[in-house]
Amino acid sequence: MFSQQYDVIVVGGGHAGAEAAAAAANMGSKTLLVTMNLQTIGQMSCNPAMGGIAKGQIVREIDALGGYSGIVSDRSAIQFKMLNRSKGPAMWSPRVQSDRMQFAATWRMLLEQTPNLDFYQETVKDLIVVDGKVTGVITSFGTEINARTVVLTNGTFLNGLIHIGEKNLGGGRAGEKAATGLTETLRSHGFETGRLKTGTPPRVDGRSIDYSKMEEQPGDPNPGKFSFLDQIAPVEKQISCHITYTNNEVHELLASGFDRSPMFNGRIKSTGPRYCPSIEDKINRFKDKTRHQIFVEPEGRDTIEVYVNGFSTSLPEDVQYNALRAVPGFENVKFFRPGYAIEYDYFPPTQLKHSLETKRIKNLFFAGQINGTTGYEEAAAQGIMAGINAHRLTHEKDPIVLKRDQAYIGVLIDDLIIKGTEEPYRMFTSRAEYRTLLRQDNADQRLTPIGHAIGLASTKRLEKLEEKTKSTEKMLAFLEFTSYNPNELNPILAQKNSAPVKQAGKYDKVLARPNIDTADLESLPNFKAFLEDNNISSEVLEQAEIQVKYAGYIAKEKALADKMQQLDHIKIPMDFDYLPLASLSHEAKEKLQKIQPTNLAQAARISGINPSDISVLLVQLT
Repeated sequence: MFSQQYDVIVVGGGHAGAEAAAAAANMGSKTLLVTMNLQTIGQMSCNPAMGGIAKGQIVREIDALGGYSGIVSDRSAIQFKMLNRSKGPAMWSPRVQSDRMQFAATWRMLLEQTPNLDFYQETVKDLIVVDGKVTGVITSFGTEINARTVVLTNGTFLNGLIHIGEKNLGGGRAGEKAATGLTETLRSHGFETGRLKTGTPPRVDGRSIDYSKMEEQPGDPNPGKFSFLDQIAPVEKQISCHITYTNNEVHELLASGFDRSPMFNGRIKSTGPRYCPSIEDKINRFKDKTRHQIFVEPEGRDTIEVYVNGFSTSLPEDVQYNALRAVPGFENVKFFRPGYAIEYDYFPPTQLKHSLETKRIKNLFFAGQINGTTGYEEAAAQGIMAGINAHRLTHEKDPIVLKRDQAYIGVLIDDLIIKGTEEPYRMFTSRAEYRTLLRQDNADQRLTPIGHAIGLASTKRLEKLEEKTKSTEKMLAFLEFTSYNPNELNPILAQKNSAPVKQAGKYDKVLARPNIDTADLESLPNFKAFLEDNNISSEVLEQAEIQVKYAGYIAKEKALADKMQQLDHIKIPMDFDYLPLASLSHEAKEKLQKIQPTNLAQAARISGINPSDISVLLVQLT
């Protein structure tokens, strides 16, 4: 059955695995997706949502490259919101509430329609490694499947252990067994491993919730979408989420179970996500807080199941139940299933190259939570890059490595490889030093040309981008060279409490004012006529407005990025020996030797490396 050799084998069918398999297959590699359960491909293990702060930018970047996460999210959306609209455009972050079942079904359908992609339901327990190079995998039934490259995307399944109060059981997700064997194999090849923890809240019966005691959270009046493709439509008939709050009674009931909590009695020893703590961790760490937000999120259009976001917990079921009943709106709540914590193996990502190929075993790639990240979006981003680079390695092409000024994906991977992580890594806008350049609205401009050049993004995507670019340039030229009529403009300025103009001037100057936007100008005769005559879309109008308003910030970040690129061009040989350099500190030698940066810019970002260390290397390398 497996007499042929695959170009790429992807192990695991979560968000990382699905993107990796789709990317490799769509680029032309004969690909096999091996997963423990074909019914759970693309499963949303935790919250039924995609996007959010910085994560929404990542989903748009995946879409711009030619990946599927944005398309799947849009097709299964039940609500869309653009977060942080009150802040600058660098902070705007799209988010969708998803129909959990439709999300997974859409992923399965898209993958099944992908040429070059085969499927096999089995557990991979071992690797075939010959002379330091992976050549295939071995399943739990002893089947050997040969491949030129292998991508591991095992999620939380590697030696997964589920905790609910004083009970624990092996598993990678509720109702699914853990994966064993691979960790031990990789350790035998010299890989360093660690343990991390994540958690999930109870799922409850929506019919038992009193929504009248909660704050309704509707979607945007004019919803957007993730995908840049025209044929993907925004969500219709949105479903509201709700917000409620814990109180002192809830906190006391939760605290009553601390003696049986695996987090506090020593059963859980691994590190959990700093920015998504369990409810017991929140009330323990923030004792001064009298309440915490609970987001009540529907699991889909055709189900009564509800996700209680903000109430992740591994406390005993009775404690969870009694405490949740004290939350306004949940007085008569019925559980579908309790919350739980899960511990799992991961591999510190400093053991990888920027291509996500491992340093110890050639042709072996890691992507997703195996690298210490948390979140669907971070996993999918690694998955698409691992799939791209596994394909390219198979066909003897150089890897694609996105830079920090090109994409949040570049920031994510660079952070992991250069800095490593000892806790589940989550992306934030604050992690990106060039976030004004890395906006959600221009992800296509940044990445679609790359995606098309490598054979992943379609020609239709590139043509649409070229049309958008031409239209935006035309709009910017209009703003720069067309004058407004002061008599027509001043009434609008007065309504916005903006200083009147005394003489005619160009539109870009008035649009640069912080309290004036293009919507204020659309009623002006020559402005309105230009929009209609040139069929300017709202997307193009927003893009032009951002470029006008933030021109100074954009120019400053571009200049900084160009300056840093000078260090990018100074390469460090892979076999470079740091030990003889007496001027380097012992810490610098140790970290440089371990991480093996490929250029001076990467070396400068390593924690503990000082400017003086970079100066020493600069002298040696130039």
